Amino acid sequence: MTARGAAFLEALGEQAQRLHPEILAQMSVEATRDSAEGVFAVAGSRFGRVAGLAAPVIGPGLLVTRFARDVPFRIDTVSGRSRAGRATLDTVREFRFPGATQHVTDRLFATGHPGIVQNALGVRGRVQMLEHCSVTDEGALRMSTRAVALRLGRYRIPLRGILRIEVELVDGWDEARRRRTIDMRATSPVLGTVLEYRGWYRYADLTAPDVTTSGGVPAADQ
Repeated sequence: MTARGAAFLEALGEQAQRLHPEILAQMSVEATRDSAEGVFAVAGSRFGRVAGLAAPVIGPGLLVTRFARDVPFRIDTVSGRSRAGRATLDTVREFRFPGATQHVTDRLFATGHPGIVQNALGVRGRVQMLEHCSVTDEGALRMSTRAVALRLGRYRIPLRGILRIEVELVDGWDEARRRRTIDMRATSPVLGTVLEYRGWYRYADLTAPDVTTSGGVPAADQ
């Protein structure tokens, strides 16, 4: 099995030791399939159904057309390895908006380059990002965009200038409440914030048969 945070740990290298101990421990848990649940204090896109106009190009599993507060959500992940042996992480985020459930999917790859991961967004992976991973002074994982491209068939179109999307994400730890925190904002130089979510989450029961620490010890015994 592969550690649930292997892609991030490989990208961070020695910097991974600067992560908050709880985050590092959770990322080191070996789990082929995993899930977490939480609540976003705020989540979605303020552009509403207008955001859906890009669906024919981008495809399903990326655009969010709702915006709300106190949104329950679920994260399902599958950890693995590419043919080249690089860590991969497939993620489906389920936003449970009032009256509708929407999903955002992506597949993240370790690249072998220090600090850099590649992210293919949406079911078809047409939006591709290179993201830089670092550790904040508080021990949180920070991810920030380095490059964005749109892949249509054989063509890869770099999105620069007014077409560029900047994504900033901080995945931290709330010591008082003993839970992970998440804060993500995607912005356009023309449209401003196009997607955001901010809240907390906890992993599901870590005593499942396929969940152990990287040392082979059941997570419940940590």
